[in-house]
Amino acid sequence: MNDGFKIYTKKGDKGETSLIGGKRVPKFHDRIEAYGTLDELNCYIGLIRDQDTDMHTREMLIEIQDRLFTAESLLAADNPTSLASLPHLFEDDVTLLENEIDKMNEQLPAIKNFILPGGHITVSHTHVARCICRRAERLTVRLAQHFDVDELIIKYLNRLSDYLFVLARKFTHDFKVTEIPWKARMT
Repeated sequence: MNDGFKIYTKKGDKGETSLIGGKRVPKFHDRIEAYGTLDELNCYIGLIRDQDTDMHTREMLIEIQDRLFTAESLLAADNPTSLASLPHLFEDDVTLLENEIDKMNEQLPAIKNFILPGGHITVSHTHVARCICRRAERLTVRLAQHFDVDELIIKYLNRLSDYLFVLARKFTHDFKVTEIPWKARMT
């Protein structure tokens, strides 16, 4: 047991938390909502990684989880001095997602309709992660209306939701599940 570190500080008992840099804000602050949703997404991606998937996909998901922690820390920083000591996202991180999307798409049938999420537990978890990613993106865009936010975070989240959609389709193919197209009822 580590005697020098306690997980609880009791500093948040009155509904506030500290940003990187020391500023105290309410736990419902836009910054907390944005990086808290990224944390939720990160956990969900861990759940997908724990499913019966191929090694390459697991390695990609670990890479994505690492980038999400980077984005979380950047959103939690309250000043330029704090940002200077943090890791950063790079355009190559977005390009990696694009390349992975393209590779997966080469193996998948063309999509002609919206598809109903589901068909296998791993597919469903991946679609839930995609939705959480979209929410994280919306919250980050909202945050960027009032605070400086690295545009690359928004771009990365946008591409990550695309990646997760295609990954769900790949899992549908891998697990030999039928994609069910959405057929709009017009009457």
